[in-house]
Amino acid sequence: MAKAKSADERRSPLLRLGTSSWSSTDWKGVFYSASAAPADFIAEYAQRFSTVEIDSTFYRIPAPSVVRGWRDRTPAGFLFSAKVPQIITHEKLLVDCQDDLAAFLKSISNLGDRLGPLLLQFPYFAKKSGIDAEEFLKRLRPFLDALPKGEFQFVVEARNKMWIAPPLLDCLAEHRVPLALIDHPWMWPPRQLFQRKGILTGPFAYVRWLGDRGGIEKITKTWGQTVIDRAADMAAWVDPLKALLEQRVPVYGYFNNHYSGYAPADVERFVKMMANLA
Repeated sequence: MAKAKSADERRSPLLRLGTSSWSSTDWKGVFYSASAAPADFIAEYAQRFSTVEIDSTFYRIPAPSVVRGWRDRTPAGFLFSAKVPQIITHEKLLVDCQDDLAAFLKSISNLGDRLGPLLLQFPYFAKKSGIDAEEFLKRLRPFLDALPKGEFQFVVEARNKMWIAPPLLDCLAEHRVPLALIDHPWMWPPRQLFQRKGILTGPFAYVRWLGDRGGIEKITKTWGQTVIDRAADMAAWVDPLKALLEQRVPVYGYFNNHYSGYAPADVERFVKMMANLA
């Protein structure tokens, strides 16, 4: 069983660290109690970390009753980030999707004061997709223009690293929408990423430690223990994020099981790395 965090670690107003999803049954007996039912997972999770990223909303819009259940099982101060459904980001690719977005926002707003940022996660666009940086911006700009003002916080994730350049960054900065900063084989490593001018495009930073899904699934298909030592990779994020915190920039960060095999352990390790700089 993972050791519970102190109140300061769990409720930091600037640094919130958690995992991408909380539903892994492989965590029973190592992170969750051995007797925990899946319905109990989120309550136990929220005693240890201050935020989580909802993965299931990528696949379907949740029923309002389900969202209210998530809210009611977590304490005040806990925040859920959530992926925007793939029908918007992948299937319709931001075109003619206003009804879908409205339905999602109506449902997810049932989180009330537990609602954190909403992630627009886009795929990698190969040449054969017909979507280049210019076409992507033609779709993104009017979509961002039409977002409800002041009600929700959005984040944009692009996996084409050559797009992380002024046209996209300027568009996001104009709308005060953060660019998701990701640890992924296709993306710039942290040192190069943070050297890019204007990388902080919104009022907070949003970091995702994704890892190499295809690579790690050749090693394991279960997610209850660390199978790849990512300590050096994680350490490369410490100084840049510490610099943001010193500037009073809030940071949300989420580890995926595919990063090293067991996301809760990565959260624990990174918390210690950040604390050791104090």
